[in-house]
Amino acid sequence: MDFLMSGLAACGACLFTNPLEVVKTRMQLQGELQSSGTYRRHYKNVFHAFITIGKVDGLAALQKGLAPALLYQFLMNGIRLGTYGLVEARGYLHTAEGTLNPALSAATGALAGITGAYLGSPIYMVKTHLQAQAASEIAVGHQYKHQIFPPQSWKLTLAASMVSGFAVVLTMTPFDVVSTRLYNQPTDAQGKGLMYRGILDVLLQTIRTEGIFGIYKGIGASYFRLGPHTVLSLFFWDQLRILYYTYAK
Repeated sequence: MDFLMSGLAACGACLFTNPLEVVKTRMQLQGELQSSGTYRRHYKNVFHAFITIGKVDGLAALQKGLAPALLYQFLMNGIRLGTYGLVEARGYLHTAEGTLNPALSAATGALAGITGAYLGSPIYMVKTHLQAQAASEIAVGHQYKHQIFPPQSWKLTLAASMVSGFAVVLTMTPFDVVSTRLYNQPTDAQGKGLMYRGILDVLLQTIRTEGIFGIYKGIGASYFRLGPHTVLSLFFWDQLRILYYTYAK
């Protein structure tokens, strides 16, 4: 039951924060491997991106990729919060004196997060493809026109796992940019060679062509999304647990 409540709580938060995920994805793909000043900036900042997407693609576009995003959140956070809650409830995170063991708590949370991100990685790829799709006048990155479940997605689980292990936006953003670009690069299925050879190659190519700030694209959207998503997830999780333990017993 802990897994179900945790997954539903994350889905509730995702309904409110998915538009920021769309904005973040578009901004991270904007000007990909192009030096500053050589491309048109469709999205100048978070707020301008919201207006531009709503105006050109329509307001519904701000919820693009919602279905796979909900499935990803349910799977990843169901495992992450559910596992942590289960381990905590059984007392494995406490010392013999009954106090919480910080190191064991952090290790459990990190391991649960990595496991959830690994299993949810294929769905994350689908979400990224759908959220990157845009009208031609504001399109960025490679434009996939399909809604299939890519078998190649398991090859990129490491990037998603690395992203899930960082809680600070400043540290997380470069790896978030890496995962977004890896997930959205052209694949052999479209008859095109891979743009990147791996995580390190994305970082090196991005810094070489776009400068150090290229790996921090979308940091504003990441910042505005992380706080509300975390707070809402924990709030819904807490409320669901209260309801369950109140009425199920």
